Amino acid sequence: MKYHDSIEQAELKMNMAVKKLLLWHLPVSPINYAVSYEYINKKNLPLNAAIENQLALGKKLDDFFIEENYRQFILGQSKLRDEIIDDLDEVVTNVEKNSQKSSASINKLISNLDSNIAQLQSNDKQKIISAANSIHQASKTFKQHQQKLAEHIALTRKKTLALQVELKEARKEIYMDPLTGLYNRKALSKHLDLWLTEDPSQQVAAIVVSVDQLSSINKQFGHLISDVLLSKIANKVSSYVDDSGLPIRSGGDEFLLLLPGVDKSSAREIADKIMQGVEKLRFVSSKSGVRLPQMTLSIEVENFNVAENANSILKKTRSLLVNSPLKQ
Repeated sequence: MKYHDSIEQAELKMNMAVKKLLLWHLPVSPINYAVSYEYINKKNLPLNAAIENQLALGKKLDDFFIEENYRQFILGQSKLRDEIIDDLDEVVTNVEKNSQKSSASINKLISNLDSNIAQLQSNDKQKIISAANSIHQASKTFKQHQQKLAEHIALTRKKTLALQVELKEARKEIYMDPLTGLYNRKALSKHLDLWLTEDPSQQVAAIVVSVDQLSSINKQFGHLISDVLLSKIANKVSSYVDDSGLPIRSGGDEFLLLLPGVDKSSAREIADKIMQGVEKLRFVSSKSGVRLPQMTLSIEVENFNVAENANSILKKTRSLLVNSPLKQ
């Protein structure tokens, strides 16, 4: 047992975990149970803090929230793992740079040796010939070693490229929402830190998007259909964000688009295009052929300074939707 409980203690905690799920209006699924059991044990402080903060704000513990915290606080996608990946990435980059510098310096050394052979001066012709032959042989040997080194460097580069691919996949697991392919809240914090380092006074436009009908679609057609719709809508929404922007899945049916350096009026134009683009989408069930309801969005726009933390931005943007006329 993870917590070295007695059988009686384990049974008690199991019952408490199930009761807690019922209190939270969550089904007793494996992931939900794992989170509830961890919460009951009160050993995972970051997980408990996240749950208690959500409850204190009067927000529902939905599937999205539970799964995100399960991945982050139970599966070990922690700050430590994040830092390790950054360190590995830096090592890989340094190895690549040093390999290039080493190769260039050795080539320069060989070139100098070859050019200096002609500069030898001596009154003894035989000594000159002997020295020239000796240096020539040394240069030839050195070139052979250089060739082997070049082959080793090429192999090292090949390995580092493979490692970089692995690191990229690991980053996806940490920073990407698996259903939609958008960034998650952890990526939000990391990008805010990066933008803050680049320019502490930089403004970022935030477009918060909520899919209006997703809850009813979920109840009428089930999770599979609603997940497919959400994924397709997410793809459409993110298509309006260029490489400098950050599309995030911030909630079960919510997205947050952060656009650094974009003013509020420009962000509003982008928001209007997003709304029009999604409303033009038409969905038909591949199994039944039934045409699904037209999907609409609730969208609000606001500006923030990059110095604000992720939780503050999420809280403020969500309040924009709650207070939106379309949500009342």
